[in-house]
Amino acid sequence: MGAAAVATTTTAAAAQLGGGIGIGKPLVVGSSSSSSFAGRRGFLGSNRKAAGGFPGGGKNAARVHCVVAFADPRSRNLDIKEEIERRWEALQENPLEGVPFTVEEFEEALSKYEFDHTVGDVVKGTVFVTDKLGALVDIGGKSMAFLPMDLASVFKLKDLRVMGLFSGVQEQFEVVREDEENSRFIVSLREMHIKLSWERLKQIQAEDAICKGVVVSSNRGGLSLQIECLKAFLPFSQLAGGLNQENLTGRELPVKVLEVDEEQKRLVVSHRKALAENQATLGIGSVVVGTVQTIKPYGAFIDLGGLTGLLHVSQISHDRITTVENVLSPGDKLKVMVLSHDKDRGRISLSTKKLEPTPGDMLRNPSLVYEKADEMAMTFRQRVAQAEAAARAEDLQFQQGAGRFGLSADILGVEEDLPAAAEPAAEEAAADILSTPL
Repeated sequence: MGAAAVATTTTAAAAQLGGGIGIGKPLVVGSSSSSSFAGRRGFLGSNRKAAGGFPGGGKNAARVHCVVAFADPRSRNLDIKEEIERRWEALQENPLEGVPFTVEEFEEALSKYEFDHTVGDVVKGTVFVTDKLGALVDIGGKSMAFLPMDLASVFKLKDLRVMGLFSGVQEQFEVVREDEENSRFIVSLREMHIKLSWERLKQIQAEDAICKGVVVSSNRGGLSLQIECLKAFLPFSQLAGGLNQENLTGRELPVKVLEVDEEQKRLVVSHRKALAENQATLGIGSVVVGTVQTIKPYGAFIDLGGLTGLLHVSQISHDRITTVENVLSPGDKLKVMVLSHDKDRGRISLSTKKLEPTPGDMLRNPSLVYEKADEMAMTFRQRVAQAEAAARAEDLQFQQGAGRFGLSADILGVEEDLPAAAEPAAEEAAADILSTPL
């Protein structure tokens, strides 16, 4: 390897080291003794192992001595600081230095795109960044729009991420006002959600469907419910009986929409009408799923999805129960059978005892009771139907016998319509079935 090649290789290695080595310092190449460099600061020395030169070289081979100088860190920091100050001053004097276009050319390019958003427009935007104050949203304008935290939802939020708003997420926003101070638009998700809720409630009213609302407060006239993003009013006159008006806050109620007026911000609902539709499915002997609401010494009140029924302690099991708390707890879900339903008074009597395959299963193995609930309820309904048919046949036979003796319906005190006349007897027979174990 020649002297020039060695010098080139050493320079490249020094360049890779960087750091405090003074890159660009001359490399001394020669065959003279290294003693002339021994006093230099940073001297790396020579290869003394090779006889007269580098390994593999002859006596005339050149020796390479690398002399480096380590820069003072303080002087280096001063150089960087001076460079930053120089560039900052240059930027102040000519901000567009190095930019390949002028301000006029940039404005001309922007003028080719339409950014004429106005208040009330619904625009598609992309979330750019979020923080505790809100989010910057790219709506295709010359500057980012701003979504404040209080306009992101009808509910109070501390973090937009709970609504799924992350960088890159696209949503529909409504332009609600201009922020002239910051030259940007203020957009809202809250208004969009409210408008969608009004549309859905109008559709629910048109379909005469049932929706659910959560009681948030009460006053002298009725209850205030939260339905989606809207506040609804439930008059006490439209609240079904059997509910404690003072203890409904936080409870979910099924309701039907009576009135929807978006302009007047008026939404009126009825709990009675919703229950009237649900009550059609609560025939005697039907099985429903409920949740234990409260426990009393005489039984448990069961929430049937807006309706409340009483599971009396005597109807929990065939085995004797001393304390209801030993069997049921608030929040328990269970299957119950409807024993009776007084629609006028809003009272529903329930039973799990009639669903027991064998007496005492509700205490020993409630899962088996729920598994066999539909089967046991069907057996119960068949027995009720048989008892009613027998009672009607007995009453018909009695009336036919009375006719042979010349006794009229007026004397007997019964209606001439035989099925109607048989109803009291059928009800008595059904009552006997309810009071006897299967």
